[in-house]
Amino acid sequence: MFTNRPFLSAACALTLLAALCGCDQKMRYQPRYQPSDQSDFAAFEDHRTGRPTIEGTVARGQLYADTLLHTGKAPDGSDSSEYPFSITREVLERGQQRFNISCSPCHGRTGDGNGMIVQRGMVQPPSYHDDRLTTAPPGYIVNVIGNGFGRMFKQPQVTVRDRWAIAAYIKALQISQNADPAEVPPEVRDQATAATRPEAVKP
Repeated sequence: MFTNRPFLSAACALTLLAALCGCDQKMRYQPRYQPSDQSDFAAFEDHRTGRPTIEGTVARGQLYADTLLHTGKAPDGSDSSEYPFSITREVLERGQQRFNISCSPCHGRTGDGNGMIVQRGMVQPPSYHDDRLTTAPPGYIVNVIGNGFGRMFKQPQVTVRDRWAIAAYIKALQISQNADPAEVPPEVRDQATAATRPEAVKP
């Protein structure tokens, strides 16, 4: 039996398209309010669509009871030099990972302020090895990540604990760039020396 395959394919495609358009219409044009619209619902005497929060309640994830953790501030309002949790090797490695992802494009892998975006024309941020920042407490860094400073926007994608991990890693970077070689344990110094020899560098 002869079948007109092009015609059948076109008919199926049109049927599917009509079905999809029908779903789109229902979803797009269903009754709804924009947050700032006026409400006609009789129970709302103020006629506002957006409802105020219930007194005495806190939204999930917004109970910022630990001021130090969430703001980097000490009880007196100054930038804290204390950390809200222990800084372990794992925390520093996490800080390095997050720093390389979120910070190094501008600040560079060593924190010198010459990241790849800067090399392509963006205004250079200050080096983390400037005196002003080497003496800044970790709470200052946490606060800047969370709220922004100067040309730097706040970084909401960086979680609160990761901000502290990044701050700890930046402090480690500052030490590494300004350390006295005599303070490095001999076995670590020997490893670093061996790693820089020409024969240790793979082509």
